Amino acid sequence: MSDAVHLGVIGGSGLYGMEGVEGLEWVSVDTPFGPPSDQVGVGRLDGVPVAFLSRHGRGHRHAPHEINYRANIWALKSLGVRRLVSVSAVGSMREEIVPGDLVLVDQFIDRTRTRPSTFFEDGVVAHVMFSDPVCADLQGLLVKTAAELGIPHHDGGTYVCIEGPQFSTRAESLTYRSWDVSVVGMTNLPEARLAREAQMAYATIALATDYDCWHESEDDVSVEGVLEIVRANVSKAQRLVRAIAPLAAGLPVSTTWSALENAVMSHGEPEEDVLRRVGLLLSDREFHGRAS
Repeated sequence: MSDAVHLGVIGGSGLYGMEGVEGLEWVSVDTPFGPPSDQVGVGRLDGVPVAFLSRHGRGHRHAPHEINYRANIWALKSLGVRRLVSVSAVGSMREEIVPGDLVLVDQFIDRTRTRPSTFFEDGVVAHVMFSDPVCADLQGLLVKTAAELGIPHHDGGTYVCIEGPQFSTRAESLTYRSWDVSVVGMTNLPEARLAREAQMAYATIALATDYDCWHESEDDVSVEGVLEIVRANVSKAQRLVRAIAPLAAGLPVSTTWSALENAVMSHGEPEEDVLRRVGLLLSDREFHGRAS
């Protein structure tokens, strides 16, 4: 495509198959971190250039701990994506978040153990601010639009990201409840961390599919039950993404676009292979005139 693709969407097949998507082309992106989860689908959503990436790969081939998060974010960055919306299924940790509701989260807690969480290592160190991991303007647009569309949703909330691929034990679920979290999932925090380092505005549409196992009056979570709710409610995420696509470009300049300003601590010329990994993320000014 000749037009810049500023909006990216990470999620499942229901997203790139939604009404309004035209001219979808599958692009293979070579990254310094290996292959992304899948080819990137680049097309137009009601005339707006958008890039779609299937988080688990088409056919759901990658478990949460196997997803190449760095390659996924790097690939989208290389295509010009500046605002990234992530759609994922989660468990509800609050009575008022009913399965089928959308939660437009604004905070995260990390309980993963094996996920690479930075692009910056091997001689290039960066410490980015991450106190507010979600772009407030992008999240605010999602909240406003969900309300206008009449989609059941919750403004803000904390997403606890667990390692998986198993669901929580009952003791873990009750512990997370005591932390006053809103939802539990397995994927979005690695994405949020890396998107911030890539200076991309990031927001999450979390689709509650179940009450995890803390809710004594509900059946314990099962894959079958989760998939049934996902299929029944995927149209909500489609409607929301479609509605915000033409509006996202009108948002104010995001503070995340300068997240690396004064964040890179290292000086000097990095090794060539390291520069290949981080050069895309940095400007000359940000790496003392050395990165390109």
